[in-house]
Amino acid sequence: MIRLISIICLMVGLLYSCADNATVSGDELKPILPAVPFAYDGLRLPKGTNPAGVTNRNIKFINGQPVMINGQFVFEPVGNVTIKPWVATLGRVLFYDTKLSLNNTIACGSCHHQEKAFADGLQFSTGFEGRITGRNSMGITNPIVQNNLFWDSRSKTLHDLSLQPVQNHIEMGMENISRLIEKLENTAYYKPLFNKAFGTEQVTPERISTALSQFVGSITSNRSRFDQGLNNNFANLTELERLGNDIFHSDRAKCSTCHGGNNFSALDGPGDPYGGDFSGQDLRGATNIGLDLEYKDKGLNNGKFKIPSLRNIDLTKPYMHDGRFKTLEEVVEHYSSGIKQHRDLDSKFTDGKGNVKQLNLTHLEKKALVAFLKTLTDSEMISDPKWSNPFKQ
Repeated sequence: MIRLISIICLMVGLLYSCADNATVSGDELKPILPAVPFAYDGLRLPKGTNPAGVTNRNIKFINGQPVMINGQFVFEPVGNVTIKPWVATLGRVLFYDTKLSLNNTIACGSCHHQEKAFADGLQFSTGFEGRITGRNSMGITNPIVQNNLFWDSRSKTLHDLSLQPVQNHIEMGMENISRLIEKLENTAYYKPLFNKAFGTEQVTPERISTALSQFVGSITSNRSRFDQGLNNNFANLTELERLGNDIFHSDRAKCSTCHGGNNFSALDGPGDPYGGDFSGQDLRGATNIGLDLEYKDKGLNNGKFKIPSLRNIDLTKPYMHDGRFKTLEEVVEHYSSGIKQHRDLDSKFTDGKGNVKQLNLTHLEKKALVAFLKTLTDSEMISDPKWSNPFKQ
C-alpha cells in the first residue's frame, strides 16, 4: 500500500510533499482545535516595533512610484490591524487545508512549513498538478509590521495578499473563487468556525481573506538570542557574534540601512516604526542588489526585489527570489565580492560615481556576520502549537 501511494504521488509530481498531504485535510480528516482559542491577539513583536496598520495610512503609489503633490507625499488609509482569536483560528484551518486548492492537494502550509520559519527549504515550490513556481517561497515572520509583500512588493497589506496564492494558476489553481466558496460551504467543520469568527455561517471571499490575513499576521517573533541580548548589552552573545552585530550595523557594511530596526526588514513607509526619512529608493521595500547584469525576472522593476526580514534567516534557505544561494555564507560572499554593476544598482553599493563598491570582507568578518545572523533564530516560534497544522493527528 505504501509503495502504491508513493507511485501515485510521483505521477502527479508531488512526491516531496506526499507525506504532508497525507496528514493534511481531506475528506477523512477534520481539524483538531482547542475548545478555547489560542491568544492570537497577544502579538510578540520585536522591541520598538508596532503593527504597520496602526498609523492608519500609507504612502500612495501609482505604477510603483510614490505620489507627490507640491513636494509632499500623498497618503491613503490602510485600516488598523486587529486580530481576533476565533478569526485567526479559522485562518489557521484555512492555511493548512488542501481544499483551498483546485484538486485538494496543496495548502498554503504545503509551501510554508512552520519548522522552517514558514519557508519550505526548496529553490522553487511545487504547486497543484506538479506545476513549479517561478520564485522561492518566502519565510513568514512578523509580516504584520511590513507594508510591502511578495518578492515584487505588489501587495501592501496581508488582506490583499491572502487570496492571491489561492487563485494563482500555478500555486493552488482556484481561479474561480465561487468554486472555493461552494467547497467550504459543503465542508461541515467550517460552519461552526465561520459562526464563531463572524457570527454567522456565511462564507465569503472577504471573510476568507480576513481570516487568513489575521492568522498570518499573528505569526510573530521576539524570542531569539538577539532579542535576549537587547536587555543585557548582548552579554549573552559570543565575541564572534558581537563582532558580526557591529559589522552589520556599521557605516561600512550598511546592512541595517536595508534590513533595519529590530525586525531587520525594509524601512518602507509611514507604517515604519523606526521613522524612515522616505528619501531613499526603499519606499516599496524593494531594491536592486546587483544579482545580475540582466534580469529575466524584473521583480518590482529593473531587478528590484523585496528586502525580506532577516529574522529566522538561518531556517529559510535557500536565499533570494530565485533561491540561487544555498547558504548564508554564499549570501555574505555576494555582498563581499559578487555585486554586479547593474544600471539600477542600489546606490548603497556604489562609490557615488556609478562604480560597484564591494564590501571586501575578511574571512573573519564573513564568519562573524554569519554567526550574528544565526542569533536571529526563534526556536519557540517554530514549535508554538498555535501556528501548527491542526489536521495532523
